[in-house]
Order: sequence, then structure tokens, then C-alpha cells
Amino acid sequence: MDEKVLAAQRWVNATYGNVSGYNRCPENGTTGWATMYSLTRALQHELGITALSDNFGPTTLSRLASRGAIGPNEPKANIRIIVQHALFCKGYWGGDGRGTWDILTQDAVYDLKQNAGLSDTTTVVQPKVFKALLTMDAYVLTPGGSDVVRSIQRWLNGRFFHRSQFFLMPCDGHYSRDVQKALIFGIQYEIGMSDDVANGVFGPGTQAGLRENTLAQGDSGVFVRLFRAGMVFNDASQTFNDSFDAALAEDVLEFQGFSQLALNGRADFATWAQLLVSTGDPTRPAIGSDAITSVTPDRARTLIAQGYWIIGRYLDERPSDRPLNKQIQPGELATIFANDLRVFPISQYYGGEVGYFTYAQGFTDATEAHTAAARYGFDASTVIYFAVDYDATDEEIDSHIIPYFDGVVAGLRSRGRRYRHGVYGSRNVCIRVTEATDARWSFVSGMSTGFSGNMGFPLPRNWAFNQIAEISIGSGAGQIAIDRNVWRSGSDPGTASVGNSGSSVDQFIVWLNEVYSLALDYDRGDPALRVMEYLRADGYNDVAWWALLGTIDHQFVEYVNDSGLERMTRFRDPAAGDLYDVSHFGASCNGVLLKGIPDPRTNFNEADMATWAGDLITFYADWRRAHGRTGVSGFEYCLDELAKIGGENSFANHDMIADIDALEIGTALRFGASLPEELQRVFGSGGQYQHRFRQLWMNRFGSESATFHSIVRKALLGDLGLIMNNGRGKLLGGVTSPGDLPDDDVDDFIRGFEEVISLRIDEEPEGRLRTWRLG
Repeated sequence: MDEKVLAAQRWVNATYGNVSGYNRCPENGTTGWATMYSLTRALQHELGITALSDNFGPTTLSRLASRGAIGPNEPKANIRIIVQHALFCKGYWGGDGRGTWDILTQDAVYDLKQNAGLSDTTTVVQPKVFKALLTMDAYVLTPGGSDVVRSIQRWLNGRFFHRSQFFLMPCDGHYSRDVQKALIFGIQYEIGMSDDVANGVFGPGTQAGLRENTLAQGDSGVFVRLFRAGMVFNDASQTFNDSFDAALAEDVLEFQGFSQLALNGRADFATWAQLLVSTGDPTRPAIGSDAITSVTPDRARTLIAQGYWIIGRYLDERPSDRPLNKQIQPGELATIFANDLRVFPISQYYGGEVGYFTYAQGFTDATEAHTAAARYGFDASTVIYFAVDYDATDEEIDSHIIPYFDGVVAGLRSRGRRYRHGVYGSRNVCIRVTEATDARWSFVSGMSTGFSGNMGFPLPRNWAFNQIAEISIGSGAGQIAIDRNVWRSGSDPGTASVGNSGSSVDQFIVWLNEVYSLALDYDRGDPALRVMEYLRADGYNDVAWWALLGTIDHQFVEYVNDSGLERMTRFRDPAAGDLYDVSHFGASCNGVLLKGIPDPRTNFNEADMATWAGDLITFYADWRRAHGRTGVSGFEYCLDELAKIGGENSFANHDMIADIDALEIGTALRFGASLPEELQRVFGSGGQYQHRFRQLWMNRFGSESATFHSIVRKALLGDLGLIMNNGRGKLLGGVTSPGDLPDDDVDDFIRGFEEVISLRIDEEPEGRLRTWRLG
């Protein structure tokens, strides 16, 4: 509670409480829009405006302009007092609060102008500065803001504030809708638009001007500054100057690749557009589409002829008085696949307003989407896009959208997690939902350029489709209305067939059983051990692994190769949809099969190092390198990166699940189980893969936090013997060792590891767990 803000609230309510059209603000000592609106209405009353409004519009501006800049000569004391109270609400010391325009008031006005980037050194308040005073915009860096973004905000204010339609923007270091609009205003002014033409909209005139301002390495000047501003706002660069150097060209190439643009390293029109609006250039090449209309043979031929090869179609539609018949029709998938098209499934039962989105609704939608997808025969791990088809604000995302997607996750989990969830919505919706619920891919509603969630936000890092235009293609029976979608190379490939007799995990089971049969025929030693050595040979067969587990039987590897059996390196995991690393599993299982889980479990051995511990040590090294760049804590880094589905660090989800499966299968094999039976028990329908993290917590760590912390500390800090100590040193790769960190930092990292396991346990369905034998 701020006493000066409270004084402002009490004064404005007491002074104007009986004025017709005035709205009282809360008297709580906390700055907010309600207080600013009350001060705005108070000012309007002082200016002789009778129809009071929260909006500081043209009439308020013109009435102020007719009075001149507000300062010590302003005849109305209440107007001076409003300035002072507004300054206090902004965090500046406004003066005596009685309207005396003293040195304190003058210093506050000067400081605000300087913070906002204005070159004006006067200590009076011009109309547009008064407008800025009566907003919640900040002119100092706020938490989470960027210094380079703030420097751009100040530069834009300083360069363009004299233009009539350019109003003071915040200088808080955050890219926002207002900042995006200000950048477009700046571009319009620099291409020569007059004040009565420039409007902050990316329209035909702006587009024509940018087509004439392609930039390349070696260029300099104000357009380079504007282009760099767009790059910074889109997280594509961190430097702001007027030189197009080699480093910027590299950043542009990376941004173009990420955005699925032509790679040329230049600021061409397509790149400018991609920086400025959520569609980018809506006429650029696009090979993706979505439609509510069924794909007939004629329409399929139209799509192919027009260059489209993937289409989004709706899984289901609930009965209603006005059905759209948008769901996939009987025989439609066969038509799509017969014409060499692919499909990605969309689930949207409604989703057009905030009230629809609840946890319970998300759960229901997910279970019904699962039923529909399974009915059509979509394979396990297919991504289903759940739609948010309106402009959700940050507050609504927190209160409704994220709970809805929590329900989606729970609903899919209740059906065995056969399918993964994706998200359709504005950039902000996609970013926030992905962060909160780990959505696999984002389908961005980019053509809704006016959505607040598409202004002031970059493309999500996990975007797969960007919807950029609504068009009709073809004619006659082949005519079809579609949304054009830019598809990002390397993202969601969609589906080219359904109803496959075996998912990829089934193929893995069949394949590994064939390897096992060859090991039986080979008849030299434990056939399960030979199988794991064969798997391990592909990437885990160097001196470090020899020291830990011994060498492999190279003759058996040659025996399998000579049989003509092709090596399988990846398969799609049935739980999370990740690409499962077969050789990683083999190396880890090799270690467990040879060494077993320590007995008592509070000990540590080579099986740990070959599975979770070795990966955790390399992940620790990843953290220390990231900490050097960003200062991120161990706990935060674990939550952000550890066991992340689709992750690419040294302990991503595909690494961790391979380690857990190796512990379970290796332990069973060690005590005489059959490999074919174990593969079916773990990976088959309803298998133990659904309970991996529960199994790990119970069987390796005894379901006790103290035991967990003790074992993990041994992995990071303990004396493990010469071979494992040396191995740990190599895995650390020269970063600060855990033993040289403050104990609190190490414990924070371990707590992060524990929290990730806990979160993954929460995602798993209840089920009967299996006890692993020790020793």
C-alpha cells in the first residue's frame, strides 16, 4: 500500500464523487486502471467535457491543446493536482499534492520524459505527455523486461513523438501490442506517409513501402534500425543499431529458417512482414491447409494441383440445430490417402468464448476426441489440436484456458495417452498453453491479425502450422474453401494412413524378438546380454563404456549384420510420442543386466551410472553452461528442460524413459525372465510403460524423498571409485563440479530433479506396479 497513491484516490473521489458521469476508484493505495480512469474523468470535468469517459480521446487532447502545456501557469489548481497525483501513481514524487508546481514536480516531469526517451528538457506537461501519465504504462525496466527492448522503445518515442498520431509508448522492456503498433507507425513515417495517412496498420501502403526497402549486409541507416527492432521483438536478435552486419545476416537466416521463409539473409518483404504481423506475407508459398468441408476425389485433386499436401480435418461434431457436418466423412480418409495427401486431426466442439473453457469441459472434449480418433484408426502418438477460437487475454488464459488444457491432458491420460495434445489459437495462447501443459505442437491462428494474442508475441517455438489466409480454390465439383497454412519443415508430419495393423512399438517388439532369435541361434553366452550388446554397439561402444561395462561381442554384431536384418534405431514411444532411442536403451539395459540395482538401494553402482545417473551428470553440465549465460537456478532449469518431451538436451524424455525401461527389463532379465515376455509386459497394450515414473520412484528410490536425495548426492558428489569417478569427470566436460558448488545450489538442483519426477508421476494413470528385485 502506497500512502501517496491512497491520497490520490481519496482526493479524486472526494473532489469529484458527486460529478455526473464520474466513477469512484477503490481507496486501497494500489495503483491500477480504476484510479487512472477516475483521474481521466476528473480531468475531463475540469476541461468542461460533460460526457465523461475512461478514454483519453481526441476531445480531451484538443481541449488540453487549447490550454497549452500544463505547468506553473495553469490557472486551474485541480488540473495541476491531477498531474501531481498521476505522477505519484507512476512512481514519481509529484510534489506537494496541492498543485504547487515546485522543483519536485518539475524534476518528476523531467525524469518521466527522460525515462521515456524524449529529448524535450522542459518541465511542463504537453497533452500527449498528460495522456501517457494517465495510463498504467511504465517508463522504467520492469521485472522480466529486456534492456535492448527498452532501448528500442525509448528510441521510437524520441524519434517519432512529434508526429501527431504517435503517442508515448511504454519503456518497460516488454514487447506488446502497443509497441508493435508503434514500430509500424515508425515505418510508415520513414517511408513518407503524412500524419493523416499513417495509422499503425500493416496495410497496402506500408506493404508497398517495404517492398521498396529491401536491406542486405552492408546497408545502414534508419531502416536497418527499424528492421533490427523487429528482429529483437521477435526474439531473433539481441543487438540494436543501424548497421546490417554479418552477424545480423546470420540472425536473419536463422529467423527465416524458423519461420519457413526463403533463406537469403536479407530483409526482403516476406521477412519484414513476418516480423510485423502474425500472418506474415499471406501470399507466400504454403503447403498446408485446413477445412470444414469434406475432401472428395475432385477436391483432393484440386488440393494437389494447387500445391497442398497436408490438410487439417475435424474429428467430431456434437449434435445441434444447425450442424456444419464438418467432421471427417465416411470414406474421406481413404480418399485423402489415395491422393497422396496427409491429414492432421482437429478437435473443436465449440471454443468461441471464455465461458466454454473449464477443466471438466477439457476432460470431456479430450475423451470424446480420443474416441473419435480411435474410431477412425489414427495411430498412437498422433497429435490432436484442441482449439481456442477467440482472442483470449492473459487473465482468461490463466483462469480458463490453462485449466481447460489441464483437463485435456487428464482426459487423454484417462484413455491411456494414446494421443498427444496440440493447441490451436493465437500466438500467446499457444505459447502459454505449451509452457503450462507441454503441448506437443502449436497450430497458430495467424490470420487473426487483430487478436491481441497475435500482437506483441513471437511465433511459438513449437509451431507446426501457421494459418495465414482464407481462400477458395478450384472450380465446379473440385472447388473447396480452405485456410492456407504454412507448414514448418520438421514439425508435425500429419498422418499418411490409419488403421495400421501394428504401431511402431509393435514393430520394435517384433524386430527385437528377431534379434533375440539370432542370439539364441548364435548360442554363445546369455542371449539377452548379446542382444543388449548389439543395441549398444550403435553409439555406446567406446573406451568409457568399456571401462564401465566391458567390451561387446563384436562377432555377434557381425552375425546379426550378416543375417540381413536391418537395424532399428528409433520407434515412436506409445506413452509420450517421443522417438525412442533404441541404442540408449540397449546400453542402459546392458549395465543393469550386468550389475543389477544396488542392495541395499541406498548404495550406488555401475547400473545407476549406465542409466539415470550418467544422464543426470551430463544434464548437470548442461545446467552449469546455461547458468553461465542466464543465471538460471538448478531447480528452474530442471523444471524447464529435464525429461522434456521432444527435448534435445542430454536428459530429455526419450533418454529418461529408456533408462527407466532398462532398469525394469534389465532387472527382470537378471533374475531369469524371458526377453520376449518382458518386451510385451513393458511395451504391449496396457503395459508398464504407462507407469514408468511411479515404478522408478518406488523401486529405485523406495518412494522416500530422503533416500532419493541421498542416492542422487552420491551420484553427483560421492566417491564412486576410480572408474566411475573418472567417468563422471568426463561427463562434466570441464564445468564447475558439484563438489565445488555451494551445497544449497546442489540441493536446489536435486529438488528440481525430484519435482520433475513428481510431476510426471501425476501425469500417469493409476495402476498395479511391479516390484523390481535388488542385487
